[in-house]
Amino acid sequence: MSGEIIGTYATAIFLLIGAGFVAVGVIGLLKFNDPMTRLHAPTKVGTVGIGALLLASIIHSYTLGETSYHELLIMAFLFVTAPISANFIAKVNIHLGTCETPPKPEIDDKWATLETPDEELIKN
Repeated sequence: MSGEIIGTYATAIFLLIGAGFVAVGVIGLLKFNDPMTRLHAPTKVGTVGIGALLLASIIHSYTLGETSYHELLIMAFLFVTAPISANFIAKVNIHLGTCETPPKPEIDDKWATLETPDEELIKN
């Protein structure tokens, strides 16, 4: 097999992977009711799905003998901004009270703290 045929197959595979993730993300966005659960589906599409589609575009341009660096810049921008925007959307939903608040932690001296309980200080 020549490099052009392998590149074409690789492009097709990455297009199918990207399209699959986009389809699952759209279904998840439409299916979920709560804004916080809706947030999970598009963030996966933004990273994995769009990344696979852009990778297919890169492979296709190299198969044709051209160089294309625009996709790398788009990938870098998406991979940096997608988690930040998802975090901001989640914080807005938490502060507006449009979602369920997380449960209260159990009474435990070690839960999410850096302080040691008094019992361990006495033992040492």
